[in-house]
Amino acid sequence: MTSRNVPMVPQAQRHGKPADPRPKPAMLTTPASPIRFRRLLLTGAAGNLGRELRPRLKAYCDVLRVSHRREFGAAGAGEEVVIAALEDKSQVFKLLEGVDAVVHMGGVSTEQTWEAILAGNIVGMVNLYEAARHHKTRRIVFASSNHVTGFYRQDEVITPQHPPRPDGFYGLSKAFGESLAQLYWDKHSIETVSLRIGSSFAEPKDRRMLATWMSFDDTERLVVAALTAPVVGHSVIYGMSDNATVFWDNTSARHVGYRPQDSSDKYRAAAEARQPTIDATQPAAKYQGGAFVTQGPFFEETSK
Repeated sequence: MTSRNVPMVPQAQRHGKPADPRPKPAMLTTPASPIRFRRLLLTGAAGNLGRELRPRLKAYCDVLRVSHRREFGAAGAGEEVVIAALEDKSQVFKLLEGVDAVVHMGGVSTEQTWEAILAGNIVGMVNLYEAARHHKTRRIVFASSNHVTGFYRQDEVITPQHPPRPDGFYGLSKAFGESLAQLYWDKHSIETVSLRIGSSFAEPKDRRMLATWMSFDDTERLVVAALTAPVVGHSVIYGMSDNATVFWDNTSARHVGYRPQDSSDKYRAAAEARQPTIDATQPAAKYQGGAFVTQGPFFEETSK
């Protein structure tokens, strides 16, 4: 039998539909836990990490409810899509109905105006926790940030017990979120794992990220550990892979059960080639928060 070079046509195109140009996210070959939930909620599902976690979390639940503040596509198999603005209390209360646990990736994720951060990360957090209390949702995995402690120096190794030193309104809002999580644990027995996420990208972009980088696979491992650990109360853990260069010591959070499997070391040569020299006198090179320490404050312009 002779073979012919026949171009492979995606099935969607054979039926007259354009192929989805987006690459399919990689998945762990073996789920990080056999535990399954009836319904999980993923907020911020259209954000960078939300898009990565959306297909991955389906391995751990019967139904994945995904939300964002704007339209972001139709529901896939095993999904429910809900449009909800975190600052809208009634929308958030409906969003958490029937949910077993929440992976909260929503809100503002960079240094923006105070007004935007106030709405998404402060008012929105209060709405989320009040909805969780109302619906008796017992576990929240909160995407906090390393920018809660961004003004510690890069030549220090700190723990989750060090006092917050936020590097802007964004980091300040995440420190508020952690304090709110502690309040709702102490007062209402809602458990939270606050993930002080470092830099979750396909690979480190610069030399700072050799310390802060967390692979997408390790991000899945961390989120699943935070969802399934037997007892967490309110725990704080830094989100990083098993990197040789470190700013943070997670020893106090080992009860969460997160064991990273990846490392930034294999990208070290490329990162150092892109950034062969560093001006250590610049704040972005001096402090753990990097460029965030020089940004803001920003406010919406008001008409005079």
